[in-house]
Amino acid sequence: MRIVRYAVGGACHYGELESDDVTIARFEGDPFTGLTPSGVLDEMGDVVLLSPVESPRIFGFAYNYASHVDETDRDVPDVPVCFMKPSTAVVGSGDAIVYPADGELIHFEGELVVVIGKKARHVKPAEAHEYILGYTCGNDVSDRIVQRKESRYGTLLIGKGQDTFAPLGPVIATELDPSALSLTTRVNGRVTQSASTADLMLPVPDLVSYLSRYLTLLPGDVIMTGTPAGVGPIRPGDEVEVEIEGIGVLRNPVVAEGR
Repeated sequence: MRIVRYAVGGACHYGELESDDVTIARFEGDPFTGLTPSGVLDEMGDVVLLSPVESPRIFGFAYNYASHVDETDRDVPDVPVCFMKPSTAVVGSGDAIVYPADGELIHFEGELVVVIGKKARHVKPAEAHEYILGYTCGNDVSDRIVQRKESRYGTLLIGKGQDTFAPLGPVIATELDPSALSLTTRVNGRVTQSASTADLMLPVPDLVSYLSRYLTLLPGDVIMTGTPAGVGPIRPGDEVEVEIEGIGVLRNPVVAEGR
């Protein structure tokens, strides 16, 4: 199932994107408390696609691909490197990434994103799939200048967490094996990242298990699993696409912040 969240007629709904990629079978309810078919069909051309999860807690993992560790000239970490983004950083596919007025070096980071489906605590890796609703595409947009300054003092918030710095979408794919999916990022149509999730140093089940060992994961939480090599700068006027096998294409224009 490919679940979409969208607005039509002034109301927000969840639905299933059908195989024609045009028709949406509308649901009542939400994926975390239960979905019931409504019998209503909507057309993609008549709706506004929203981020697949509304105001989630966002957990991120840094340096989870060896290729990205190499390009940053760092050592492979001996513990998982985690951070969080505010829920206000989330935008959907088609929404703009806002380039800060004082921004100097803003980077894209294409990533596979896990969507948690039910409350999880002390989950074993072999059981992680029972707590995962599905997967979506993500872009961990980062202000490198601020990030580097913060990191020197052991913090990481503004460099990762500004408004619009967490595009998610376009769908939640619920029946997907995350172990070896192709991931491609393009800027203005040019391929900048090309990798497989098979290269994750900590695979999805281990990420869910690790987080749930220390804190309770809640329905609707999302986990950004890390980015491969090839990250780079974006500027106003660019368009960034993150495409993951079995999910689709997350597409966002970059616009300058208005003063």
